[in-house]
Amino acid sequence: MGWPPGLARASYGCRNRWPCPMRLFWITLGLTALALGAVGLVLPLLPTTPFMILAAAAFAKSSPRLHDWLLNHRLFGPAIRDWRDHRAINPRAKRLAVTAMAAALGLSLALGVGWRVLAVQALVLIVMGSWVWTRPDGPQA
Repeated sequence: MGWPPGLARASYGCRNRWPCPMRLFWITLGLTALALGAVGLVLPLLPTTPFMILAAAAFAKSSPRLHDWLLNHRLFGPAIRDWRDHRAINPRAKRLAVTAMAAALGLSLALGVGWRVLAVQALVLIVMGSWVWTRPDGPQA
């Protein structure tokens, strides 16, 4: 199964590779998402995988070379392919995500963040953690 039709590779009718405004938009979005995902590797509050999925979708519309590189990346490729093909999240990634969310809430508690902020943070993390936890596990290798 490939990308949905709206995310298929497109030329946008540009004669030259550069400068095509839509291609520049998609490649800029892809590079920005890639950078944010890379930062998310070291910052527990910034998610990596959603940014990598966004980068892959943007590169599918702008740069076949970057798209293929990202899909075949040793670290990011499997999660992107699982999401693309099955709308699934690996069980290990689910555990890591929910653990990181709980740790972020625990850190906020330890730092004495105000109760209103804690309540909003807890609500958001519960909703997002529930969403992550209820996604399919994907194919069993």
